[in-house]
Amino acid sequence: MINTSRRSLLTALAASAASVPLTGLATAPARAAGSAVSVQPFAAPAGPASACFSVTMPPLDASYFTSVTLSTPLTPAVLPGTPARTEVTSGGRRVALLTHGARTVVLPGPQRTFSENKRPFADDFRRTLPDVSLPTAERQYWGTSPGGGSWSTLGPAGTDYSVVPGTGVIALTTENASRHASLRDDEITDVDVRSVAGFDKVPTGQACSYALSFGYQDTHNNYRARLSFLTTGAVELRVEKEVADTVTQLTSALTLATGVPAGTEWTIRVRREGPRIQVKAWRSTSAEPSAWAVDVSDSTFTKGRVGLRALANTGCTNLPVKLSVSRFQVDAANWNVPPSVTHGDWVRVLPRPFDGTWTDEVERSIRGWAGSTAPDVLAYAAMFLGGAPAVTAGAGPAQGKQVLGEAGYGYLNPQGYRYEGADFHEYMGIGWTFDDGAYTGPSSKQVGNLDCSGYTRMVYGYHMGVPLAAGEDTSGLRIPRKSRDMADYSPGVRVDRTNGTNPPAATQLQPGDLVLFNADSGDDSTTATVDHVGIYLGEDAAGKRRFLSSRKTVNGPTMADLGGASLLDGTGTYARTLHTVHRL
Repeated sequence: MINTSRRSLLTALAASAASVPLTGLATAPARAAGSAVSVQPFAAPAGPASACFSVTMPPLDASYFTSVTLSTPLTPAVLPGTPARTEVTSGGRRVALLTHGARTVVLPGPQRTFSENKRPFADDFRRTLPDVSLPTAERQYWGTSPGGGSWSTLGPAGTDYSVVPGTGVIALTTENASRHASLRDDEITDVDVRSVAGFDKVPTGQACSYALSFGYQDTHNNYRARLSFLTTGAVELRVEKEVADTVTQLTSALTLATGVPAGTEWTIRVRREGPRIQVKAWRSTSAEPSAWAVDVSDSTFTKGRVGLRALANTGCTNLPVKLSVSRFQVDAANWNVPPSVTHGDWVRVLPRPFDGTWTDEVERSIRGWAGSTAPDVLAYAAMFLGGAPAVTAGAGPAQGKQVLGEAGYGYLNPQGYRYEGADFHEYMGIGWTFDDGAYTGPSSKQVGNLDCSGYTRMVYGYHMGVPLAAGEDTSGLRIPRKSRDMADYSPGVRVDRTNGTNPPAATQLQPGDLVLFNADSGDDSTTATVDHVGIYLGEDAAGKRRFLSSRKTVNGPTMADLGGASLLDGTGTYARTLHTVHRL
């Protein structure tokens, strides 16, 4: 009999937690430039902490201090199905599941909950749009907000919207026509959001206004904190809701200033928590007021987008008037139902593929993992999500470099879209010599970034020890650099693949599997080939299969739904375009 104390395992985990913390993590609250008021995070609806992500286990109880006992001998048995798998039991209960030809092993352990919430972000419009080299139908007018999602612009004409470096522009070319720019993230509930903008003219004839929208359903249904710029140079604040085109004032108008010249930037800040709505606005060159100008409650719209709305009233005579937006940022927010996955599966990696033969060496590995809470594949994968703290290597080729912590996807091109190309060693800011002698240098622009395949290679290659290739590598012994090559040449075994028409059913899918997609996401090119890869996490609270991957729109690894649901079920992009499931 082998008797491994949970107390000793927890002691070891506590010792390692100093270098690899995995629970209860939160980022420092974001601030606007020049802000004098700190931003308090919201209580997260999905867990005990307001971290952007968390990996939590139930509170300690007596079961943690009960011995983990494995019988002698362990009992292996081959299960039916393809690929072949060996189930290992002790006293009639499963203690490991091995796949013939693969190194990954799934073992039972303490139940964990993986969750992710809305990341703070800021958009200062460092791009140039539209790209006039594209056909008109394909042009993006405000593009993508770094980490905040893509902008939707709705109004009389697409040409009313543009971006020059440092400024998002809304041109009021016609009177009495609302122009809306909103971020495609419909699930935001609590939010602390602000915008900085100003008009290039003092209006004549009638007023112009700019508003910060929240709880936005569509152009006919939303909340907004609106600044009216009057012909006299006065600025008034109104907080209102629009329901089916009927506007209701939630407070009376407040005059904030008089004699305001053209070109003066104003900041609007909204903090909404449950039904409570707090609003303030001020000249952006001044310090932020400590008090809220408006504090009301309304629960008409419980969730919705954030964005901007601009309007020239009927009778405005000096059109066009341009609204120039220099910054839009979300300092704290919750999604309505943050994604969460709870299960007791832990994914470990053998030193070499399991060939189906039960040996003393394999048995020693299984016994050594019994009850262990040392970081596994899923724990390492979670340590690159939003809010994960930086962890520095103490030894090895990356000594002194960051090897864990929140990752981006890539740096921005002139149109504000993210370049792919950030591999695991570029995240660390070092060059790398691969097993075959090939050397790839670092990229100063990609430090802290991981594209989808780079993220997979960081987890399985750098942290879990699966051999890596510098490029394509058709040997099947090393993980290739690109997702399209991973689908065909990764070590391990194929679990399932599309029939060319439908996504694979993947009935043997298990946590840790690679999920590869023909999503035409631009990670390679718009061709009929695999172009995205992720790591399967497990079923979420709604029973849907959810995965982790690094994505451009989110700007880094995510298990959430910004820019497309991270789900293998339903009708979303990734559910429809799942191409291959592979087990390393």
